[in-house]
Amino acid sequence: MHTVSTRPSTAQKPDWKSLAAKYQTAYAWKSIWQVINSLVPFLAIWYLMVLSLQVGYWLTLLLSLPAAGFLVRLFIIQHDCGHGSFFNSRRANDWVGMLCSLFTWTPYRYWQKSHAIHHANAGNLEHRGIGDVYTMTVAEYLQKSWWGKLKYRAYRHPLFLFVIGSTMLFVVAYRFPTSRAKAMKKVRNSVHWTNLAIIVLVGGVMSLIGWQAFLLIHAPIIILASSAGAWLFFVQHQFEDAYWADSDAWDYTLAALQGSSYYKLPKILQWFTGNIGFHHIHHLSPRIPNYLLEKCHEENPIFQETVTLTLRSSFHSIFLGLWDEEQKKLISFGQLKRRRLDLAQRA
Repeated sequence: MHTVSTRPSTAQKPDWKSLAAKYQTAYAWKSIWQVINSLVPFLAIWYLMVLSLQVGYWLTLLLSLPAAGFLVRLFIIQHDCGHGSFFNSRRANDWVGMLCSLFTWTPYRYWQKSHAIHHANAGNLEHRGIGDVYTMTVAEYLQKSWWGKLKYRAYRHPLFLFVIGSTMLFVVAYRFPTSRAKAMKKVRNSVHWTNLAIIVLVGGVMSLIGWQAFLLIHAPIIILASSAGAWLFFVQHQFEDAYWADSDAWDYTLAALQGSSYYKLPKILQWFTGNIGFHHIHHLSPRIPNYLLEKCHEENPIFQETVTLTLRSSFHSIFLGLWDEEQKKLISFGQLKRRRLDLAQRA
């Protein structure tokens, strides 16, 4: 289970803005160094994986682990650029963000807009479906037909969320601007331009090493990085005591501090994931660059009063799939089944 400290109240809301403000300035040299220590090792390992095919595929697969880690790190850089927090210059953010998108296969402008919608509505029951892991309430689930329930349970299954679905999202779904939301219309063309750039890059690499070698090398990297990314995004919002509320009661500060967890990871994983574990602070103030999130957390006790997950306790969240509006917490399908059986026996 996770540990929960005293939660901040709405009376503390005026404090966080002034506390967070001093961490919202990016340092160009730190940002440039992050690009170098993420992109250069990724490319170097990728080249070593090409050479490793002459040794044995076991070595290629072994090298795919750190390569996937650096790809996740590149995604975090793109993520920061999308928030305008990685550099003080908007142009620098956009150029670096678009560069990273060629490796993450995530259209920069399109994802930037959908992610902004996620930040503006995280934990709001009436604004689910864009940039988030869709979550039904117990009442909504019970009203579905057997087919509707089956589809939702298949969607929430760990194998789909963290392997099949996550890989398909980055490889296939991001190739097509499928959202019908009005806010997304202006950035649809960016998806096509990103696709064209990726085709040119991938086509060039394939012309040098062959399509078979490319797939043998890049497929495990994409699968591992996609799975890790999906897990991080999921677990930082999908835990038992997460914050959800209707629009009339929804509060931005509470949604950030109670609806986003502090994912306390081992230092090596914290580094590869670009401090995204300090997710409550990130949601509270997305203009803080990733390399200042830990400092903000350590220097301000108010930000330590949040749900804390460890690598071990976070796995408790895997099978949580329904928001129970009565108990105000996420529950599993098994918990719902047991509750209904208890009620039937009592009746």
